[in-house]
Amino acid sequence: MKAIRRLTVRPVLPDPLRPLSDLARNLRWSWHPETRDLFQSVDPECWTASGRDPVRLLGTVPPARLAELAEDRRFLRRLTAVADDLDHYMSGDRWYQAQSGRLPAAVAYFSPEFGITAALPQYSGGLGILAGDHLKAASDLGVPLVGVGLLYRHGYFRQSLSRDGWQQEHYPVLDPHELPLAPLKETDGTPSHVALALPGGRELRARVWLAQVGRVPLLLLDSDVEENDPGERGVTDRLYGGGSEHRLLQEMLLGIGGVRAVRTYCRLTGHAAPEVFHTNEGHAGFLGLERIAELCDEGLEFGAALEAVRAGTVFTTHTPVPAGIDRFDRELVGRHFGPDSELPRIDVERVLRLGMETYPGGEPNLFNMAVMGLRLAQRANGVSLLHGGVGRGMFAGLWPGFDAEEVPITSVTNGVHAPTWVAPEVFRLGARQIGVQRAEDALAVGGSDRWDSVADIPDQDIWELRRTLRAQLVEEVRERLRASWRQRGAGTAELGWIDDALDPDVLTIGFARRVPSYKRLTLMLRDRDRLMELLLHPERPIQIVVAGKAHPADDGGKRLVQELVRFADDPRVRHRIVFLPDYGMAMAQKLYPGCDIWLNNPLRPLEACGTSGMKAALNGCLNLSVLDGWWDEWYQPDFGWAIPTADGAGTDPDRRDAIEANALYDLLEQRITPRFYERGASGLPDRWLEMVRRTLSLLGPKVLACRMVREYVERLYAPAAEAHRAMDPDSARGLAEWKARVRAAWPGVSVDHVETSAATAAAELGATLALRVRVRLGDLAPEDVEVQAVSGRVDSEDRITDAAKVPLKPVGGPDLEGRWVYEGPLALDRTGPFGYTVRVLPAHRLLASGVETGLVAVPSGDLVEAAGLLMR
Repeated sequence: MKAIRRLTVRPVLPDPLRPLSDLARNLRWSWHPETRDLFQSVDPECWTASGRDPVRLLGTVPPARLAELAEDRRFLRRLTAVADDLDHYMSGDRWYQAQSGRLPAAVAYFSPEFGITAALPQYSGGLGILAGDHLKAASDLGVPLVGVGLLYRHGYFRQSLSRDGWQQEHYPVLDPHELPLAPLKETDGTPSHVALALPGGRELRARVWLAQVGRVPLLLLDSDVEENDPGERGVTDRLYGGGSEHRLLQEMLLGIGGVRAVRTYCRLTGHAAPEVFHTNEGHAGFLGLERIAELCDEGLEFGAALEAVRAGTVFTTHTPVPAGIDRFDRELVGRHFGPDSELPRIDVERVLRLGMETYPGGEPNLFNMAVMGLRLAQRANGVSLLHGGVGRGMFAGLWPGFDAEEVPITSVTNGVHAPTWVAPEVFRLGARQIGVQRAEDALAVGGSDRWDSVADIPDQDIWELRRTLRAQLVEEVRERLRASWRQRGAGTAELGWIDDALDPDVLTIGFARRVPSYKRLTLMLRDRDRLMELLLHPERPIQIVVAGKAHPADDGGKRLVQELVRFADDPRVRHRIVFLPDYGMAMAQKLYPGCDIWLNNPLRPLEACGTSGMKAALNGCLNLSVLDGWWDEWYQPDFGWAIPTADGAGTDPDRRDAIEANALYDLLEQRITPRFYERGASGLPDRWLEMVRRTLSLLGPKVLACRMVREYVERLYAPAAEAHRAMDPDSARGLAEWKARVRAAWPGVSVDHVETSAATAAAELGATLALRVRVRLGDLAPEDVEVQAVSGRVDSEDRITDAAKVPLKPVGGPDLEGRWVYEGPLALDRTGPFGYTVRVLPAHRLLASGVETGLVAVPSGDLVEAAGLLMR
């Protein structure tokens, strides 16, 4: 019979065991081995059955066992020690507290998904895992972050396979009371809510749940409350589900409702108000509108409020393609803002102008969330060096007149939270060399460029570690494979072959990620006969573990999954290649350490960063990847192999896949498998182990999330906080008025004449030219602008590359025609073709850069030709 109502019955812990509840509710257990070991010892069978989730564990342990533990002095001593350790972790000073200078009192970090642990399934892929790792690393470093997201009642889908290998989706209902969450409550004990106004006088209400991620509170908004109509209750039903209006409401709730939730949390707990707001991708971009509305309520005009909000906002873009950005129809957005909807105090046209693609090549009727994110943030970044360049090119239309490399989007390369992703066996080997505390600090705090102590670990120990991890993966794969085949309808008599699936002594390759077409799940199948030869080689076989989910609406991705599954079902190779459904954090934590090679073959440059290979590297797994994302930045032959890219202008997609697949097979046949199976005098694969050692010692420190978060603090959060403090109401009004005046006057700004002391088109290295420029400033004054000389090498089309920029100084006052003379030296500091030009930019002390306004005046074509601005 089916229950007519569901409720959660919580266990009553004996008084001596009460600290277990606090330990279960703080998600630090997800990366703290001692806490997990403690919970496992409560009841090993229940621990496994609960999916290693302490909250579920405590709800299933028999009362008799709890009574027994309450009398067990050894267990109580362990409990006290772990509880004391958490208390010290939560209250003691960490890296952030030891920094000099005025760092932000708090930072609010908004993301549509967070991958903290499999016990809180609120993630779909890399963006969410990255956000979870960001929170964990911030906690370890003591950064006063507040996370903000949505609580999806169905999370992301669970994946299984039909008998013929077609992906099937399942959406289990998640009960917040059974998750490691607590409702945020008002002082009178009632649940805290936020509300958004909807068209037609309706309202969208959301409850606020709190997940404690170490020191970092994570606020999750949940629209499934009784006060909402059925449509509004379903706003937070699924991650990335529904149509355009559904997604718009999710993003309004995340951004606008999220700011309100942060204000409520700070009011109730006394937490410092955030000085910096960090938007992780465009989904949360509406947070800027809510903050503008707050300041308007305090008396600021819209323009001044916009400047104040921009000063303290950081925007991170993760997508390398326009198709990855949420875009909404102008009329849809307009309907949800304005007099009878949300933010009635703000003119809807002002809202729309922030997101419209009003630039060459844009769609003027579409509201672009990333465009709004960039217009509402004074600081923006991509997530790898390569992606930063891609992002600058993709959004260059927002800064017309500037070369793409000057677009104000920097980069902070992603990292991964080592305490989450490093296998316990790997950690213990490192701790044996340098001690537990130093090993923990190396992974959680970082700060070192290399881990030299890895050099002292004997080859035999590293090889035994790798084989142990591989054997554990083999057992995990067999268990999951058997469960998958049973789901597909297979009987016990059909599954005997699974006992021999994979081999703990065979070179193991991992490939696991989402399945959009650009990640090319099936590139390895391009030449099936050649792949079979690799899998079944009599002396040097390989085996491959594949996992990944296609988006529910992506039938093309599902066909790729089915193609891979059907190949892996072939009785000739099914013991050497497997597809594991339902890829998630729990599977990943076994998969990364157990592989010898991590394969990645996206279409370059369509992967913004990619972090799965980083997690593998931290466990001694070597990377085999196209030079995309982070691998383009940090690849060295010591760390793995680069798959050559066939990206010439005349290469069609089919030929490109053929060339790159052939290069992949060549690397495996000629370089990778021989090195793995080749034995030295010691009987070990010496050259392979040297690559493992170098991956751990030199690449390991680079890929850490603590390195990433420290870069955010130093390069983005601290400057944003300083700008936020400088932007008091009077300064904000002054900047807004100045920008309006400069924009109105800019058509009157021009470069009228350029001359140098050069007599010929050739000069010697080290020489200095005197540069003299006449400019018209119209209604502006010299203090409103900066006149620059821009110089450097020139390419075949006379474009300046790697430009140096030097400000020129005004000489005297304006002439009778209102022109100003600027002078300065031009150093010829590079050999070869050299060129220069001059330009005029707006200048103000509160701008993050001269490029910020998107205004520039350069010499006219006629003037350039007359001036002879190139030196050969």
